[in-house]
Amino acid sequence: MKKHGQSVHADIEWLHLLISEWQLIADLSMADLVLWVRESTGKFYAISNARPSSAPTLFYRDISSSDAPKQWQAGLEQAFSTGEAFFLASEVFDGIKSRLEVVPVRRRASSSNEDAVEAPVAFISRHTKIDATIQPNKISINYLRAANDLLEMVAHGQYPDFNSPTGSKRGAPRANDGLIRLDEDGDVIFASPNGVSAFNRLGIDGELEGRSLAEAATRVVKDSNSVDESLPLVLTGRAAWRADIESATLTLSLRAIPLKADGRRVGALVLCRDVTELRRQERELITKDATIREIHHRVKNNLQTVSSLLRMQSRRSESEEIRESLDQAMRRVSAIALVHDTLSEGVNQDLDFDQVFDRVLQLTGEVAASHNTTVRTLVDGKFGQLRSEIATPLAVALTEIVTNAVEHGLANRSGVVLVNAVRNPKRLNIDVSDNGEGLKNGELGVGLGTQIIRTLIEGELRGTIKWFSPKEGGTKVSISLPLA
Repeated sequence: MKKHGQSVHADIEWLHLLISEWQLIADLSMADLVLWVRESTGKFYAISNARPSSAPTLFYRDISSSDAPKQWQAGLEQAFSTGEAFFLASEVFDGIKSRLEVVPVRRRASSSNEDAVEAPVAFISRHTKIDATIQPNKISINYLRAANDLLEMVAHGQYPDFNSPTGSKRGAPRANDGLIRLDEDGDVIFASPNGVSAFNRLGIDGELEGRSLAEAATRVVKDSNSVDESLPLVLTGRAAWRADIESATLTLSLRAIPLKADGRRVGALVLCRDVTELRRQERELITKDATIREIHHRVKNNLQTVSSLLRMQSRRSESEEIRESLDQAMRRVSAIALVHDTLSEGVNQDLDFDQVFDRVLQLTGEVAASHNTTVRTLVDGKFGQLRSEIATPLAVALTEIVTNAVEHGLANRSGVVLVNAVRNPKRLNIDVSDNGEGLKNGELGVGLGTQIIRTLIEGELRGTIKWFSPKEGGTKVSISLPLA
């Protein structure tokens, strides 16, 4: 890309913004678009292309990431040398007759300065198939006029707009969903059939052309309890924004694109789309999310109640063995409750397991206190986001492993429990080691805790687990879990 003393980073950001918005131009033009940059060698290189959804494409294969064919080189060179658009009435590409137009791309100097940089940062070629059997009509003429206006704005750094909403928005209107063109006063000078039908279903009777779109829509929204704050700006075409307008039975998503010439606003395009079903689904999802979070919250409360009952029963028991069993059951229930508590705070079923594990370690602190020992727990690495069906059994298993290290390996002595987590896209590897007594005679016990750990890791999580005593002493437990 030829720099012309400009910021290359700013050029790239502008071209990313253009590519996110130029599908509209391709659809309105009913033509293919190709974005070209000029390399230091003088060749023109295609970095992207857009196919129209409103007409057959001229390019059977994607031509991005390729040099310009010789037959287009002259037009690109002329646009580059003059900074003006180039037009070729007729050419043949792949045996198909078409028209070629090359338009320079300029960017705005900054988001706060509407002046455009002088030198083009790239070039758009528009390729329109010539079909003598298709006669121009009111819709195609107005669509092409709108596309030409947008390309003219591209050439002067006025489209896209820095104020346009970034990122995808579910249900964003497209050209074929419904197009309305406003003059500078906000009156409708063209409305596509789909656009008229959409507003008729909204409750606005009759034709739209010759009427103020904002005034017509006011009759629909005046009785509404909630009105989008940006709706007036969208209906008058004064801001490049999106808004929803609702009636009792219909929701329309609107997008306004102000049209400018010589630095002043001369009108606007308003795209509309019926998103009634989409918005209904979104409301249902929000309700379901809230319901699921409430369920997790209630499950957590119930588990905490069970844990409290076990604690009370443990304190009343005179048998040391029974008290130990009840305490172990209490910790297992509490570990499950921690997962549900975390899930009740989020909006999805994935959770930050590092946060859960920090709270698991707090449970082991109580165990250390009850066994007259001081234990430091160190965590190296990150578990990351885990699905709830992995997080729950893993939390219980790690609670058992760390508790065993404190109760048996470090009983009546101080020490360290080190937890190391290494994650890649396919597996999660966890090592839990302590500097305690190690395995007696190098053999693993066969108690209930060990059985629970094996069942959870190998059965439920389909992972592997190994216990061994390193030469330097202590015990090490290695876990490997598949994440796919």
